[in-house]
Amino acid sequence: MFVFALAVVFKLCVIQFVQGDEYRELAEERTIQNMDIPANRGNVYSVDGSLLATSIPKYDIRIDAIQPKQELFNTLVRPLADSLSRYSGKPLSYHLNKIKKARLDKNRYFLLARDISYSDYIRIRNFPMLNLGAIRGGLIVTQEEKRDHPMGGIAERTIGYEKIDEDGNVTRPGIDGYFGKTYLRGTNGKRLMQKIGNRKWKPIVDYDQVEPQDGYDVYTTIDVNIQDIAHHSLLGQLEKYEADHGCAVVMDVKTGEIKAISNLGRNQSGSYYERLNYAVGESHEPGSTFKVMAFMAALEDKVIDTSTIVDTKNGSKRFYGRTISDSRGHGKISAARALEVSSNIGLATIINDHYSKQPKKFINRLKGWKLHNKLGVSLIGEGKPVIPEPGDAIWSKNALPSMAYGYNLRMTPLQTLTFYNAIANDGEMIRPRFINAVKEFDREVKSFDKEVINQKICSDKTLGEIREILKNVVVRGTGQRMYSENFSMAGKTGTARTDYYDFEEWKKDRKYVSSFAGYFPADNPKYSCIVVIHKPSTKVGFYGADVSGPVFKRIAQKIYTETPLIDEVESLEVVDVKIEEQYESFYKTSRLHKTIMPDVVGLPAMDALALLENMGLKVNMRGTGTVKTQSINKGIKVKLNQIIVLGT
Repeated sequence: MFVFALAVVFKLCVIQFVQGDEYRELAEERTIQNMDIPANRGNVYSVDGSLLATSIPKYDIRIDAIQPKQELFNTLVRPLADSLSRYSGKPLSYHLNKIKKARLDKNRYFLLARDISYSDYIRIRNFPMLNLGAIRGGLIVTQEEKRDHPMGGIAERTIGYEKIDEDGNVTRPGIDGYFGKTYLRGTNGKRLMQKIGNRKWKPIVDYDQVEPQDGYDVYTTIDVNIQDIAHHSLLGQLEKYEADHGCAVVMDVKTGEIKAISNLGRNQSGSYYERLNYAVGESHEPGSTFKVMAFMAALEDKVIDTSTIVDTKNGSKRFYGRTISDSRGHGKISAARALEVSSNIGLATIINDHYSKQPKKFINRLKGWKLHNKLGVSLIGEGKPVIPEPGDAIWSKNALPSMAYGYNLRMTPLQTLTFYNAIANDGEMIRPRFINAVKEFDREVKSFDKEVINQKICSDKTLGEIREILKNVVVRGTGQRMYSENFSMAGKTGTARTDYYDFEEWKKDRKYVSSFAGYFPADNPKYSCIVVIHKPSTKVGFYGADVSGPVFKRIAQKIYTETPLIDEVESLEVVDVKIEEQYESFYKTSRLHKTIMPDVVGLPAMDALALLENMGLKVNMRGTGTVKTQSINKGIKVKLNQIIVLGT
């Protein structure tokens, strides 16, 4: 036992004197650390400066109940409880008993107020005892930033967010997510914190070791007025047709700026919200909106012209053992008319007749337009387009005629819109843009300009012909229900089957994707727009012209009736030659004649009065209008305060 006791004493001495510094450092490392202070995240603004996303600081106020000295605690605990009572509305005794119990329990992290605003934080930290700070009063303040979207659910998915879970996994949808790391996050500060048990930490001092640097602000291209129009136009139609989900995008033709983007999906209760960014991320078979690309390829390769006759039969035709159908028969019609009435047979016949022996020629035309590539927009999760070619698993003899009317390939709504926007923009294809600038207060950190994907997608001849056809689609084609005498629009309807892998099951429960892509006004386009609605109730309707077309029309017309238009006036200074000459004459006379009487006959009475009074004369004016007589002849020397009579 004596030897064992000596061993214990020896070990204690080693720990205390030999290894003491090491263990003290280790203990301090585990109980005292420099902890991150989150920087204020930058704001996200619309194009007109409206706030789309901002970080609101929220505070928790706690007290280390054993930190204040006993005498100080006894003196100030009641005034503190009284202040808390007036703040919360609860009795003084409630707070008094709670704080006293916390001290008896040696609670070093007792909660006084949770999730409060900055103004309430300032108020509470000035309460008795708490106003003495962390060392004397035991004050503990923790701050957390909460992201707020002032516009509510409108464009919420595109505005986005950035969330980091406990394991460090990051979810970053939308603009807020994409630009979070680069611009919005800022740089965290540092504060010395002490561990007080149960994963709780409290500040040792009130000040920061390293001050946090706030993030930059991001200014988007979103126009809140157009966004509101697109959101509610889409929402109303989704509810009417009981659709699963849909999207609507409005793009500025010349700049590629996305002015509005709405993505609404239905939850289990039947309400719609910004579930996913379908416009950017959902790649699907576009259906008849792709017929425009197929038709333009044939025009550019000069295998047809708009007057080429196509036999669409009686609405049914077999290709390689499979039947392709139209909603009704059109017989022999021109190629242009086949596109206007959206004939599947017409487009399949054109592409199959001229490209079946050399399908790569058709595919290469599509790839020349970059339709097989992602757009590379500044949002995470863009869907990948699929343009098959010979040798691919999904390629077959039927692939080519199927592609002619928008099947056997995949594109996102935004990718389709970008091509239609190029048609409206005289052939120049522009990358869609969501951001205008990054700023720190008024200082511009980075600006984002127009990015051209393709300088010219086709010849002016093809461009003119396709624009005329797209206009006629609305005037006399599948979109004629959208026609308005007062407002011109151009575009293409689309109706595509979806979820048809088991065709027999599909026939029992038919599902479609309805779409409309185009631009407005038709002759001098300002905006391009696409509307895609998935799985509308077939009991109500499913054709693109009926389901998506009205949304497009409503957006177009409301933009031009409800969105303020600003006319830029180059100059308010209009030069009148006659007035300029009169002024020069008056100025010359006033400078020349100081003591010699000038000739004022013919001058306006007011000009003559000003001129003579500036010479020191007293003017007696008889009448109004133009001076006809003067009592002192020109050339005579005059004196100060001399009287002159002017007759008019």
